[in-house]
Amino acid sequence: MNQTFSRRRDRLLTYRAMREGNITSSRRTKCAACGEESPRLEWERKLQVCPKCGFHAPVGAYYRLSNILDPGSFQELEGNLSPADPLAFPGYSAKLAGLEEETGLKDAAVTALGRVDGHKAVFSVLDSRFLMGSMGTAVGEKIARAAEYAEKKKLPLVIFSASGGARMQEGIFSLMQMAKTAAAIQRFQSRGGLYLSCLTHPTTGGVTASFASLGDIMLAEPGALIGFAGPRVIEQTIKEKLPEGFQRAEYLLDHGFLDRIVPRSEWRSVLAQLLALHEKGGQP
Repeated sequence: MNQTFSRRRDRLLTYRAMREGNITSSRRTKCAACGEESPRLEWERKLQVCPKCGFHAPVGAYYRLSNILDPGSFQELEGNLSPADPLAFPGYSAKLAGLEEETGLKDAAVTALGRVDGHKAVFSVLDSRFLMGSMGTAVGEKIARAAEYAEKKKLPLVIFSASGGARMQEGIFSLMQMAKTAAAIQRFQSRGGLYLSCLTHPTTGGVTASFASLGDIMLAEPGALIGFAGPRVIEQTIKEKLPEGFQRAEYLLDHGFLDRIVPRSEWRSVLAQLLALHEKGGQP
């Protein structure tokens, strides 16, 4: 029965991942970064990384999890948690309903229990297809509950961030999630929990200014834009030209904000190594 249930979960994860895998009727895909076209199958083989320039295209939450977790280990948590409309913001409820139908998501975060090379952890992944992965009440609650669940089960916490920041349609209720998620992560870490923060393109605004920047180990994909305000806003404010590559993962690695840049094809092996080291208590 357990094996049958695991197979069903795998099929569901695979189906959802296929929906997110840059599927198009065209046989060729144009890169948003370099503008070059490449066969769609090459993009798929490279996990949605441009074969020409190496641009890591944003991918859906289920797609990312399907390429990281061990088969049969995916178990979604808080799958029915939905956002509220506390301000009765015009058109917001209709927008949420349309995105749920389009993406199959209740909101911009997917949380799951899973294993990487046999090492168990709690995972949260933000999905930029849902209002640019913005953080509202439901996303903040999912992140906080993930940290609490990881603490209760004494498991590491792995969060993949991809966000445009706080969700304006929920006003101050959205901004409150910054404090809530940061406090939940701090409690988790203070009681010995390991938090791996994985930043993908783009991670900005209130998400960067809260839980995304609090990892015990900070990782990022190549070329990811990571910051609070965007480069154009900063340049307009300070009336100066920013350094080349400012707020990109490589710049942040050089300046000590990141511990490592991880190409998409290496996430599984890198996470497995870090989780294994944690289980051994840091002993070789």
